Amino acid sequence: MISSNIVRAIITAAALVAACTAEAADLTTAQFTAPAAAAAADTTPWQIRLRGLNVITNDSGRVDGLQGSDLSFSNTVIPEFDISYFFNENIAAELILGTTYANVYGSGSISTLGEIGKTWLLPPTLTLQYHFTDFGTFRPYVGAGVNYTLFYNQSGKSARSLDVKNTFGVALQAGFDYMVDDHWGVNFDAKKIFLRPDFEANVGGAGVSGKAKLDPWLIGAGVTYRF
Repeated sequence: MISSNIVRAIITAAALVAACTAEAADLTTAQFTAPAAAAAADTTPWQIRLRGLNVITNDSGRVDGLQGSDLSFSNTVIPEFDISYFFNENIAAELILGTTYANVYGSGSISTLGEIGKTWLLPPTLTLQYHFTDFGTFRPYVGAGVNYTLFYNQSGKSARSLDVKNTFGVALQAGFDYMVDDHWGVNFDAKKIFLRPDFEANVGGAGVSGKAKLDPWLIGAGVTYRF
């Protein structure tokens, strides 16, 4: 027969082993979760990017009342700065800032006008993005949003004057970040802005109006920094 003292000793030893095992499990869990929590706490919702941007316009438009009239526009390369705010790891809002210019040329039946004039553009664009987080350091995203383009510092050339009207547009976006570490990454981004402002001009003393179908592609690459 096993004495009561031996039984009590066995029960006490088992309780000690269980307590030590639980403590070791808690310590192991803490060791693995602490770095992950620290890494998550090490970044903020804010992110910025600096890109070099190629603005490629759609050569299309018209002058009202002139059959066969068309327009074309110059392409440019500019710097672009954007600010993003992450509501969570997947959803972010991005504000895109930059300015550029476009030379406006007559085409089609008005090609003899050559360069009609020049306008500068300030096209702030706000997009709502979805970021895919299942690919490790490779983080693709898609987005859509609204653009409002302001035209300023406008001047005529073959036209005496040129006045392109400020207008809203729709923006679509796709791109990716490749993160080097928790803060730094490289970025590639492509946006399509549907931008079709009305304009007025004075050509040879006569007032004319029409629509410029710019619809630019904005293709850029640059550096990402997550705060």
